[in-house]
Amino acid sequence: MESRKPKKQLNKYIRLTGVGLQMGITIYLAVYLGKWLDVKYPNENNIYTIILTLLGLVLSFYSLLKQVKNIQN
Repeated sequence: MESRKPKKQLNKYIRLTGVGLQMGITIYLAVYLGKWLDVKYPNENNIYTIILTLLGLVLSFYSLLKQVKNIQN
């Protein structure tokens, strides 16, 4: 019966291993889309890249907090 507790703790760590990769991919895709939009619709300040990068950051942190909350429960 005691062997289940460490296994459950290990499962929490396994679930968190992909979080960094998921955050990186989300931010990368947001930046890539922003750069693509800036090339397609040129402007002086690269506004699409800035807005989508910030949106990617917010979405990745929201996803991180949601996953951590689910693991704690």
